[in-house]
Amino acid sequence: MASTSGGGGGEPKSSDQVPGGGGGGSSEVAVASTGSVAPPSRYESQKRRDWNTFLQYLKNHKPPLSLARCSGAHVIEFLKYLDQFGKTKVHLNGCTYFGHPNPPAPCACPLKQAWGSLDALIGRLRAAYEENGGRPESNPFGARAVRIYLREVREGQAKARGIPYEKKKRKRPPTSTTTTITTTNNTTTTSTATVLPNATTSTVAVAAAQVVIDGGGGGGDEAVTVAHTAPTTSTRTTS
Repeated sequence: MASTSGGGGGEPKSSDQVPGGGGGGSSEVAVASTGSVAPPSRYESQKRRDWNTFLQYLKNHKPPLSLARCSGAHVIEFLKYLDQFGKTKVHLNGCTYFGHPNPPAPCACPLKQAWGSLDALIGRLRAAYEENGGRPESNPFGARAVRIYLREVREGQAKARGIPYEKKKRKRPPTSTTTTITTTNNTTTTSTATVLPNATTSTVAVAAAQVVIDGGGGGGDEAVTVAHTAPTTSTRTTS
């Protein structure tokens, strides 16, 4: 259900299934519009197992809870309940290895669910809630208290394990520059175009400078005229 990592440092690597999330294995099928039978995606199967596990948790809750009465506080209780199945070593404040990403020896600190696993789990449950008839405005998995809890778990585990959680920066696509030199009689035209690749929009910025040399007869001084053309930008969008 929730992905977890082995004890020690490093990012979560292995996967664990939380008890109670049975069903939704390879026997699950989805019927396509063409009438052919295709297995559900891994994400859909995992989401279904997560949803069934949460419903089972509500059923076993003391006192039992209905989905309509479920709040963000109950979701946080569920996340804490899952910690007993975690595989990620989270060092306590007084531990010698607190903040050490790769501890050289084992310690008695508890194992918990990794923040990344909980964050992905909440995303699947949030989608499953609305797919099963829940209203977006009353979705307990999107409650502010749940977001705050996940942020605290992320920051706490980053300090305890010495592993910062940072979003990967998107790399900008490479740009290509084309220079064209055209000579006609006594006129030389140089144009430079920079193309920024985009899936839907192609933007071309062109800066051109034209130098015209008039060769006068009779040995007089040559007249040099320099004309600067301001950069122009053309944008074409495909729908």
